[in-house]
Amino acid sequence: MEPGPAAPPLPFPTPSADPRPVVLFLGTSLTEGLGLSPGEPAYPERIQRRIDGEGLPFRVVNAGVSGDTSAGGLARLDWVLRSPVDVLVVELGANDGLRGLPVSALEENLRTVVRKARDANPEMEVVLLAMEAPPNLGGNYVNDFRSTFSRVAEEEDVLLVPFFLDGIAGIPEMNQSDGIHPTGEGHELMADRVWTVLEPVLRSSAADRRDTGDAA
Repeated sequence: MEPGPAAPPLPFPTPSADPRPVVLFLGTSLTEGLGLSPGEPAYPERIQRRIDGEGLPFRVVNAGVSGDTSAGGLARLDWVLRSPVDVLVVELGANDGLRGLPVSALEENLRTVVRKARDANPEMEVVLLAMEAPPNLGGNYVNDFRSTFSRVAEEEDVLLVPFFLDGIAGIPEMNQSDGIHPTGEGHELMADRVWTVLEPVLRSSAADRRDTGDAA
């Protein structure tokens, strides 16, 4: 018997009859919503609620995978871009920092994610969520890690959300018992930070679609 096809990496955008353009969140357990109670949404789903509340014509796809490094996210990118994506939100790097992986590899992976996304759709908007490394890794590593996100954003011409765990990381009441993964309240604040940068992008894209008659 011939072996069957290899199982695809998960999660991936599932086929949908929903014609709205896609905002895809590529990320880690922070995006996946690890540890949240059933019915308690992660920040991408909270973004969807805001999109719907504002009457904007977009559909959020959550492609967060617990434990993913920037290399893991890059490895999944071709699969998650098999369906058309209009806006890509990149939340990668937290696990690189926790593991003390080389900052040079993080930077190369982030740049490659952006470039491959633009190869798939030159009109795609990319939003990069900045992360920070744990202070116990030393000042040089922490500073290099921090500057990577702003440098990639500037040189690759993508939008940057400044450290989006600001006000959450290290604050017990904003995190679950593991001290790492945010509570529902933390995810609401994460959604606030992302929405500040993402909302103008979506409004501009929606206006362009109306002008060109390409509304979903």
